[in-house]
Amino acid sequence: MRIEVLYVAECPHLPAALVQLNQVLAAEGIQADVRRILVEDEEMAQQLQFRGSPTIRIDGRDIAEESEEPQEHIPSYGLTCRLYPGNKAGAPSLELIRRAVREARRGANS
Repeated sequence: MRIEVLYVAECPHLPAALVQLNQVLAAEGIQADVRRILVEDEEMAQQLQFRGSPTIRIDGRDIAEESEEPQEHIPSYGLTCRLYPGNKAGAPSLELIRRAVREARRGANS
């Protein structure tokens, strides 16, 4: 399982996202290296299709991609904070992370 956490410098929500990700991985019995990727500029944000900080991807797939509603007033990709569905917090919920981890594990076992 390949896990990436994309973020901008000084993101106030990165620590919470990492703690929650690690809690889910431990609870699910998964040992995985979590690669942190600092998104440094707009060009890099566009290249990485970065939807805001922090973004967690598992095996290249954004964990919140299917659950997010389009937000027309916010650019698709760029150096911005990210809000997550359901709780409108700046870090994904444990349940969102758990669901994505379980989906990735099922996909790997197929």
